[in-house]
Amino acid sequence: MTISSLRRDLLTRPIFQWAQGVLPALSQTERDAIDAGDVWWDAALFTGDPDWNELLSFPRPQLRPDEQAFMDGPVEKLCAMVDEWTMTWETRDLSPEVWTFLKENRFFGMIIPKQYGGLGFSAFGHAEVVRRIASRSVSAAVTTMVPNSLGPGELIMRFGTKAQQDHWLPRLADGREIPAFGLTSPEAGSDASAMVDEGVVCRGTWEGREVLGIRLNWHKRYITLGPVCTVLGLAFKLRDPDHLLGQDEDIGITCALAPTSTPGVEIGRRHLPAFQTFQNGPNWGKDVFIPMDLVIGGAERVGQGWKMLMTALAAGRGISLPALSGAAAAFSALTTGSYARVRQQFGVSIGKFEGVQERLARIAGNAYLVDGARRLTCAGLDMGKHPSVISALLKSGATERMRVVVNDAMDVHGGKAIIEGPRNYMGAQYRAIPVGITVEGANILTRSLMVFGQGAIRAHPYMLREILALGEADPEKGLEDFDEAFWSHVAHALRNGIRTFARSWTNGALSPAPDAGRARRFYRQAGRYSAGFALASDIALLTLGGDLKRKEMLSARLGDILSELYFLSGALKRWEDEGRQDADFPLLQWCADTAFATIEQRFDEVFANLPNRPAAWLLRAAILPFGVHRRGPSDKVTQACAELLLHPSDTRDRLVENVYVGGKDQAVGQLIDAFERVVATQPIHDRLKAQKIRDWKVAAGQGLVTAAEIAELQAADKAVAEVIAVDDFARDELATQARAPARPDAVSDRRARAQGDGEVPERPGQEEARSFEVRL
Repeated sequence: MTISSLRRDLLTRPIFQWAQGVLPALSQTERDAIDAGDVWWDAALFTGDPDWNELLSFPRPQLRPDEQAFMDGPVEKLCAMVDEWTMTWETRDLSPEVWTFLKENRFFGMIIPKQYGGLGFSAFGHAEVVRRIASRSVSAAVTTMVPNSLGPGELIMRFGTKAQQDHWLPRLADGREIPAFGLTSPEAGSDASAMVDEGVVCRGTWEGREVLGIRLNWHKRYITLGPVCTVLGLAFKLRDPDHLLGQDEDIGITCALAPTSTPGVEIGRRHLPAFQTFQNGPNWGKDVFIPMDLVIGGAERVGQGWKMLMTALAAGRGISLPALSGAAAAFSALTTGSYARVRQQFGVSIGKFEGVQERLARIAGNAYLVDGARRLTCAGLDMGKHPSVISALLKSGATERMRVVVNDAMDVHGGKAIIEGPRNYMGAQYRAIPVGITVEGANILTRSLMVFGQGAIRAHPYMLREILALGEADPEKGLEDFDEAFWSHVAHALRNGIRTFARSWTNGALSPAPDAGRARRFYRQAGRYSAGFALASDIALLTLGGDLKRKEMLSARLGDILSELYFLSGALKRWEDEGRQDADFPLLQWCADTAFATIEQRFDEVFANLPNRPAAWLLRAAILPFGVHRRGPSDKVTQACAELLLHPSDTRDRLVENVYVGGKDQAVGQLIDAFERVVATQPIHDRLKAQKIRDWKVAAGQGLVTAAEIAELQAADKAVAEVIAVDDFARDELATQARAPARPDAVSDRRARAQGDGEVPERPGQEEARSFEVRL
C-alpha cells in the first residue's frame, strides 16, 4: 500500500464524506452558468500571486483601418443625424432616415463575419462604435448595440447550424431582418428556473408540409427592439411528453427563432424605459408552431439554452454596457470640466472651489478607471477569451461607477442640468442610468450572487475540481479525484497563507512587481491584496461551506475586492499602454488610492461579520496587521485630477477621446466653443487681475485693452452666456407636447389585426396602457 493510498483512505475519505454532506449539489442552471465561457485574468487574481508581466503582455486594443474608417465616416454621420430632444419629446423614436442609414451601413452587423455580409469588427471596434454613439444618444446606441450583443445574431454565429448561418446572418447583417431576443418574462427575471414560457415537441404543419417541431406559448416583456423586430429569439422550457426526440420528457431551457409573421405571434405595444426612446416592449405567443430547424443549433442543441445564453452574455456585459458606461463617464468629464471652467460664482470659476474639485476628480478618475477595464476586457475578448465572471463584474462595476459620475456631473451643473430642453445635454444621460444598472443582470444580484459566487468556483485553482469530484457518480473515482484536488488545494492555501503574511507585514515590500516606473508600488500593493483575497476566500469557503452561498453580504464584499483588483489592473495596463505619461499619473494614483481604500474597508467588513470568530481574528492578523489605514486619494491628488479637466492638455484629450461634440449649433459644441474662448482670453484676465482690475469693461474704458482683445472678450462673454442659459417654454408648447400621440402605427397595426382576425383579448392593465399611450 502506497503513502498516497494510505492518505486517501485514512485522511481524505472522511473529509470527502463530510464535504458531501456540507456542500450543496450544483443545480443545472448553476452548472450551465459555470460551464459557460472561460476564465482569464480573474483566475490569476484568485491564485493570490498574479503575474503582472503577463498582464502587461496582453495586446493593446487598437482600431483596425476599416474600423477607424467606419468611425470617421458612418458613425460620425449618424451622430450628426440624431436629435435627442426631438426623439425624446416629439417622435419618441429614431427618425426613418436614421433607421434606413443604420441598415444601409450595416450597423446591425458589426459582429457578423464579412463572409456573411457583416462588418466583422473586433470586440474593441464594436465597443468603440457603441461608445461614440452613446456620447451622442443612449437610445441610438442601444438600438445599435442590441443586435450585436445578446440576440439571435451572436447565438447563431456561435451555436447555429451551417444552414441557419447561411440563411439568417446575411439578412441580419444588411437589416432585412431586425432581431430581438425574448428572455425576461413577468415570472422570471434573474431566476431562469421560474420561467413558465413553454414549448412542447410535436408534429405540425410548416409551409404546407408536416414536420417535427415545437408548439410554443410565451409571454415576454422588456424586450429591446421587440416592437419593430421581424425575427424573435426566444428562451423557453422545452418538454417532450411523447418522447419524439428521446427518453427525457423535461428537456430544459432551449433557444429558438420565431419569425414575427408566424401565426400566433403577438407583438405588444411599447414600454417607455426611463424616457429612453429605443424600441422596447412586450410580446406573446399562443400555440405558435415552429419547425425543429428553427431551434438554434438544431435538435442537437435542445436543452442547452441557458448555457448558450450565459456564453453570449459576455458581449452585452463585457462590451456594450461598459461602452455605454465609458461614454457617460468621458462625456461627463468633458462637459463638467468645461462647464466648471466657464461658469463663475463670486467672480471665480466654480472649478476652483474645492467642493467642486472633489467631484471633478471623482469624475476624471472613474472615467480613466472604467475605460481602462473596458479596454482590458476587449483585449481578452479579441484574444478569443469568453470570461463570464469578468464580464459580470465589469458590467456591474462599470454601470455603478457611471451612476456616481453622472450624479456628480449633475451636481456640478446644478440647475443647468435640471431644466429640460435642447440646451440640456445631461438630462438624457441621467435618465438612462437605471437602464444600464438593471439590464443583462441586475447589479444587486450580480454583485451578491455572481461575481464571487461563480468566481470562487470557476476561477479558483481547485474549487471546481473538488465540487465535480464530490458529485461524481462513481464514488471511488470521485474520492480519487477529490484526493488529488483537495491536497493540492491545501498546499496552495498554505503557500498563500505564508505569502499573505509576508506581504502584509512588510506593507507589500515583498510583493513582486514589474519594471513599471512610478507605478511599481501600485503593483506591489495589488499583489499584497490579491494574496489576502485568495486566503480570505479559502477560509470563508472552509468555515462556511455551502452556507456561504446564502451569506450574500459576505459574498458581495469578497466580490467587491475581486472587482477592485480587476478594475485597477485595467488602469495599470492603460497607463503602460499609453506610454507611462507623467501627466496622467494623478489619474492612476487616484484609481489606486481609491481601490486600496475600498479593498481594506471590504476586508474589515468581512472580518467583522465572518461567523467563525477565530478564523476572522486570524485573517485580520494576516491581512490587515496594522488595521485599516488607507483613506483614499489625498487632497493634492484630488486637486491635480480636477485641474486636468479644467485646462486643455493631451491628458484631457486622452480622457475624453471619442466623445461626440458636434457643431456650434448644438449644445455640447457651444459649450466647447465657450471653453476654448475662456481659455484663450485667460491671459488678458490674468494681466488685468495683476493690476487689480476685475472687470475688463473697466479696463476697456481706461484704454488698457486693445480693440482686438475687446472683441475676444466680448465673444467669450457671449459664448458663456449662451452656455449657462436654459430653455423655457410657453404654456401652449408644453400642453401640445403632452397631448402628442405616440407612433400612430402602434394603434393602426392593432386595428388592422382586429379587423382581420378579430380583436385581441385585453390583458390586465392594457386599457390603462392605451390611455397612457394616447396621452403621450
